[in-house]
Amino acid sequence: MQHITGREHDLGGGFRVSRLLPVAACRSVGPFVFLDHFGPTTVAPAMNIDVRPHPHIGLATVTYLCEGAMLHRDSLGSVQRIEPGAINWMSAGRGIVHSERRPEDLRQRTYGLHGVQLWVALPRDREESDPSFSHTPATQIPQVVEQGVDVKVLVGTAFGCSSPVRTASATLFLSLRFGRNAECELPSLAPQVAILPLASDLTIEGERVAHGTLAVLEPGQRARLHSQEGGDVVLIGGDALDGPRHMWWNFVSSRQERILQAADAWAQQRMGSVAGETDIIPLPTRPPEPKP
Repeated sequence: MQHITGREHDLGGGFRVSRLLPVAACRSVGPFVFLDHFGPTTVAPAMNIDVRPHPHIGLATVTYLCEGAMLHRDSLGSVQRIEPGAINWMSAGRGIVHSERRPEDLRQRTYGLHGVQLWVALPRDREESDPSFSHTPATQIPQVVEQGVDVKVLVGTAFGCSSPVRTASATLFLSLRFGRNAECELPSLAPQVAILPLASDLTIEGERVAHGTLAVLEPGQRARLHSQEGGDVVLIGGDALDGPRHMWWNFVSSRQERILQAADAWAQQRMGSVAGETDIIPLPTRPPEPKP
């Protein structure tokens, strides 16, 4: 089992996250090529947590909240509040622009914020598909109690439940809530699986995994999980990618030249815009040198 410790990253304005994927030793888990963990933190009115409009290609994004709220806007015209337990699935395809900001009703309030943001690489034959956005409220996410542990099947199929979220490849994303001294044995749920305890330590097959650490299981591994303190855990996985991916900034593609094209398009402001927003995240000054 591989342990991945996050690297602190500033998204701008002092909003800091722990970046767990990708790392040199693990470029992906199933189709997941990116994972940021943020919080738990207290957001005060003076803090800037807004993520300004920025572009994506070749991937699908999902921001999952345990606490707090965000407001999603994109170049398709979508405007959707992100709340705990819901799944907003944005497929960038050939290109999309979006922002995630503090909702207006929370701008003068102090509140808690905790969650993860993930990127899923699209299959090579879907990388240039039309962009799309879908929202699945928490009430439509299937839930099951497995060996005393509350499980939400956010994306994919597990424990006899299937999420209504539509994906382009075999993808698994679960939320597990453990009580104190709770334990469960996970079957082999997908060819590739990783587990992230969010707020308290977890024991996997007798091995301690510190909270905020991503534990990547061996292919096809079954695993006994034990939580002494209880708390939330997320699990990601799925089929292996259909080939290597290049990643640079917010772009993912199986072709390096495609990332160069996207960088030029954003620099020239030819990728669309978010209605009512003019303050964008500019292209990084470093030249794009994506590596697979």
